[in-house]
Amino acid sequence: MCVTTRIMNGPKSLFLPEDSLGILTDLYQLTMAAGYFEQKMQGVATFELFVRHLPKNRSYLVAAGLEQALHYLTHIKFSAGTIGFLRQLPVFHQVSDDFFEYLRNFTFHGAVYAMPEGTIAFAEEPLVRVTAPIIETQIIETYLLATINFQTSIATKASRVVTAAQGREVIDFGTRRAHGMQAGVLAARASFIGGCKGTSNVFAACELGIPAVGTLAHSWILAFENEQDAFGKFYETFPDHTILLIDTYDTVAGARHAATIGRKLKGVRLDSGNLSELSRQVRRILDAEGLSDARIIASGDLNEDRIDDLLQQGAPIDSFGVGTEMVTSKDAPALGGVYKLVEQEQNGEIIPKMKFSEDKLTYPCKKQVYRIHDENDCFVKDIIGLEGEDVEGIPLLLPVITEGKISCHLPSIHEIQRTASDGLARLPEPYRRLKDAQPYPVMKSSGLEAKRSAVEERLRDRNIP
Repeated sequence: MCVTTRIMNGPKSLFLPEDSLGILTDLYQLTMAAGYFEQKMQGVATFELFVRHLPKNRSYLVAAGLEQALHYLTHIKFSAGTIGFLRQLPVFHQVSDDFFEYLRNFTFHGAVYAMPEGTIAFAEEPLVRVTAPIIETQIIETYLLATINFQTSIATKASRVVTAAQGREVIDFGTRRAHGMQAGVLAARASFIGGCKGTSNVFAACELGIPAVGTLAHSWILAFENEQDAFGKFYETFPDHTILLIDTYDTVAGARHAATIGRKLKGVRLDSGNLSELSRQVRRILDAEGLSDARIIASGDLNEDRIDDLLQQGAPIDSFGVGTEMVTSKDAPALGGVYKLVEQEQNGEIIPKMKFSEDKLTYPCKKQVYRIHDENDCFVKDIIGLEGEDVEGIPLLLPVITEGKISCHLPSIHEIQRTASDGLARLPEPYRRLKDAQPYPVMKSSGLEAKRSAVEERLRDRNIP
């Protein structure tokens, strides 16, 4: 319910309420929807969501966010309060009452095809394809882009971090540095899809079944008279789960103090300093006390490049806690996904649509992505072709919503993670390496190129004098 229609009796969380999903959009989506309605344009249209160009240092994408998109599409509605808010906006003052009645009864009726979450994808390939009455396809654009762009960006970043760790555990420590708590939860989900083994986010762990992981903060150490007492009291409270943060005062001294816990010490965490050198010193101290099973966990502004550098130096680190850099995808913080009209029903005929402005060319018609594998089941190349075109390869876009209802298996977060790891293993190393990766071959089919040429010629004749 909007501010104009409720009593203001306290602070607002601004978490996403179910009854406001309809207005979780940009205003121009609703003004266009009203325009379509008033002009009696309610024919079917198809939009496709894709990424034009891969971000900096990215050679692939890990598709993510589909489950939340499906929830939105099957629950979107406009409450009486949100409709009342829209009515009082000046831009809608001359819009008929019939449009607001339409919103009151709004339901998504369309069909959606999408790459399953965890699929390895590339630039220009449709991740999601939506076919529905044009008003419906327009209203949902903003939410779909925000959901798919963000989680795909974070899952891809996490995949790179996990690749750098070379089999060592990576844990999501990023909620406190995420762009809000909602983003922290979604980032925990996407990071797990990308290969993380756990999260510090308790809500995400509870809701999704991701392992919850945590140690202790410097504040625990500072709350006691000395470090030895702090370590001892923590062990007394959590005797089977003692992982100690040892860099509050002096890392080497902290390692010696931690070692006095004995064989029940599970591990220590380093959060500052020269992690390569300190991890060696700490490993020697622990081993000398017979604590070879105690793990060394590193954290502190880590990313794939720092982790790769540490391991190249031979740092004896067993797992990594990664926060800010991963949950904000700091080096490439925004994924440039777009959502474009590719065909539209007009007077009972399906008309291909495209734009051909400089640097923003789009291809018309419903499309499918076909993936070709070699004899070892490794990826060879992808072909973007017309839906139904006779093209070699396995189609990647699968039906997920039919007539407004979910029509696919909803995999668990663990199944999605396996899809991502299996897909990455099938992507040859030159295309997935952290640095200087080769561009994976993505081609357009002959049928799609022919259709593009014909549609472009027709549109130029009609629109350019």
